[in-house]
Amino acid sequence: MRRFNEDNNEEAGEHFTPRDVIELMANLIFLPVAERIESGTYLIYDAACGTGGMLTVAEEALTKLAADHGKEISTHLFGQEVNAETYAISKADLLLKGEGAEAERIQHGSTLSSDAFPSLEFDFMLSNPPYGKSWKTDLERMGGKKDLKDPRFVIQHGGDAEFSLVTRSSDGQLMFLANKLAKMKRSTPLGSRTAEVHNGSSLFTGDAGSGESNIRRWVIENDWLEAIVALPEGIFYNTGIATYVWVLSNRKADERRGLVQLIDATACSRPLRRNLGKKNCEMGPDDIREVSDVFLSQANLPEPAAAGEVRRVRTKVLPNASFGYWKVVVERPLRLAARLDDASLRSLRRAAVAAKDEALADLVDAVAPTLGAGPHLDINAVLATIRTAAAAKDESLTAKREKLLLAVLGRRDPKAAPVIRKQSKPKPGTQPEQESLHGRYQQKLGGRTVVVEYEPDPELRDTEQVPFLEEGGIEAFIRREVLPHAEDAWVDEDRTEIGYEISFTRHFHQPKPLRDLATIERDILALEQEAADLLRQVVSAG
Repeated sequence: MRRFNEDNNEEAGEHFTPRDVIELMANLIFLPVAERIESGTYLIYDAACGTGGMLTVAEEALTKLAADHGKEISTHLFGQEVNAETYAISKADLLLKGEGAEAERIQHGSTLSSDAFPSLEFDFMLSNPPYGKSWKTDLERMGGKKDLKDPRFVIQHGGDAEFSLVTRSSDGQLMFLANKLAKMKRSTPLGSRTAEVHNGSSLFTGDAGSGESNIRRWVIENDWLEAIVALPEGIFYNTGIATYVWVLSNRKADERRGLVQLIDATACSRPLRRNLGKKNCEMGPDDIREVSDVFLSQANLPEPAAAGEVRRVRTKVLPNASFGYWKVVVERPLRLAARLDDASLRSLRRAAVAAKDEALADLVDAVAPTLGAGPHLDINAVLATIRTAAAAKDESLTAKREKLLLAVLGRRDPKAAPVIRKQSKPKPGTQPEQESLHGRYQQKLGGRTVVVEYEPDPELRDTEQVPFLEEGGIEAFIRREVLPHAEDAWVDEDRTEIGYEISFTRHFHQPKPLRDLATIERDILALEQEAADLLRQVVSAG
């Protein structure tokens, strides 16, 4: 089966899942509820079942666990596979075992565009979906990103009636996770438990508001994510990239509510005597037990204290909010200096003729001698003069006209006054300092107090990620990190988005200690001496 898999699969994300990984996944979803399993019937589902190994190993593990606790259960296996050859192997495997009824529940077709079990809910779900593989064909069959209405992937969440879980068409692995979460049981004591293998991109790929980030947000804000386990590298047969097991449940134990456990098990393996494809290591029974015990304990393990001490499994338990952030758009005002020289006036006339508004050029020509060629560092005053001249002729300076004037006569100048977009009356009870953080500034204009909003400069626009756990929130972050460097900046509150990402590197990376200066100096002197000796040899040989 391994050799067939290597010949058959050309994509790195398509691979036969090793038995040791499946056994670990089975432990992660079954052991936490071992004491609560009752006699009865349980449904096990794999949305990318391949040759069916994950389903059969899970069935064996659940049956044994129930028997050990004195319970009698029956299981029904459900799977779907898009590849015809692996689907046939899965079906044949069950038929050869005499499980014809189970074989009938293995379906051929795409899980994403042709769900074989749209109305079923499952107790336990395991999968190793293809990652890094395009699902563009499926997306087109489902109507395209804009017209996709599948209730598995377009849901209601966070006040949004059409919250999209649709990821990039180049990688659909998280879509398989969304498919499973749509099939969770919500009316049973155990609910549903899920284990799914992903590569590292599922942890952090996708900006705030993207399908990937929205899936992470949906999962974490619903408090379904129990743990993520980083597997040893080189544990799969035809890919050496980093892989992770996500463990989810919609019936978390009380002690896990509001928390996510990260487990670094990359060092928990043993080498193989002979590589099997790209698989150069495996997780033995002791390794699987160690990782399972760490998961069940749900305790923060301290970093090694003694020099040379090695901890094979490291873990941290973090609040859900530690993975969320606000993506804020930081604006700065557009600063334009107005030029009314002959070249600028000719350019304005050409633009006005093209816009069928030659009268606008006539207005500017009339006031240009009075104002002078410029540059005028307050373009607002220039516009006010043109506005007065227009009113005298029973005309108005519309927003469209102002936009044309700014585009033709304005030149960016950091010394110029900001371009005013809007003026309004101050609202009672507002605090000027807080309002200025959102681009609303109180000023004295014409002897009265008004609230001024400036035109933002697209070239100076920037974004910042503010963690949910930032003390003081967005305001404190902007005052500390942005305003000291750009005092005229403000936050466009209407464009703030929520994002989620999970970084193992941030929590588990251990930088190597730097060498001391004395050692570096000795190495440099030794290299200089070596170079001098070589030079002497070259000269003497000549």
